[in-house]
Amino acid sequence: MSINRVIINSSPLIVLLKSQQAELIPQLFTEILVPSGVFEEITTKDDVASTQLTSISWIQTVEVNAIAPVVAAWDLGKGESQVLSLALKNSDCAAIVDDRAARRCGQALGITTIGTGGLLILAKRRGLIPSISPGIQALRDAGLWLSDSLVNLLKQQAGEQGEQRKKNYDQ
Repeated sequence: MSINRVIINSSPLIVLLKSQQAELIPQLFTEILVPSGVFEEITTKDDVASTQLTSISWIQTVEVNAIAPVVAAWDLGKGESQVLSLALKNSDCAAIVDDRAARRCGQALGITTIGTGGLLILAKRRGLIPSISPGIQALRDAGLWLSDSLVNLLKQQAGEQGEQRKKNYDQ
């Protein structure tokens, strides 16, 4: 299934902006929705992400007036709840969330979820970047915590795990 429309939460958007990789998003998707609560959460801070977000033309801010009861039952944060509630109403949209509980909620409700690392894999598969390794390091440098086991899994999914082992043997 090809995903063209996404709803993005604050943490993926913030780390992509801070790591200077946010331009991958409009290259991967035709429509990028940002719930109003997510937009407010990012723009109320005084940092690089809040400054950049207000000038981005490729996002569409969407008002979310109510949280779906099945999402509210998970007791997630405002942004995650708005992203998943909006995704429930728009079944052709994927939710870009990094929070583990939000991902579990989305999966339990049949919502396609993508993490920030998954975006890098998708970008590599579509030929937008040659390798995910520099992008992963940039995400870590921007403040996204990724365990070594998750990084190894992402590299494996991107077909880079064998490359790293080969390089080690060659040295």
